[in-house]
Amino acid sequence: MNENLPPCPECSGAYTYEMGALLVCPECGHEWSLSAGAADGSGTAGEKVIKDSVGNVLADGDTVTVVKTLKVKGSPTGIKAGTKVRNIRLVDGVDGHDIDCKVDGFGPMQLKSSVVKKA
Repeated sequence: MNENLPPCPECSGAYTYEMGALLVCPECGHEWSLSAGAADGSGTAGEKVIKDSVGNVLADGDTVTVVKTLKVKGSPTGIKAGTKVRNIRLVDGVDGHDIDCKVDGFGPMQLKSSVVKKA
């Protein structure tokens, strides 16, 4: 194991490993970024990781696909499943709406990360 990696901020497990840009604890399953853990020592307190409906980590500028049909006030059809949304922006929204985007045919709106999947 690499002794240079910090222990898990959740359970203090010593068996952390790198997976892409994140550090992962195999004991409790906690994931955090190395920069956030090293900067303040409290894990993800400074940066919230937002995941899509299948567990992929989302980032600003990603393209996502809507996984289920969504009702939209004032629209008879709504947003159909399979609609691609480009260039998303992650925000701290109200009621779990943490994606700010512009949907073709509907305009700007906020979506929940639980109804999209990374394309």
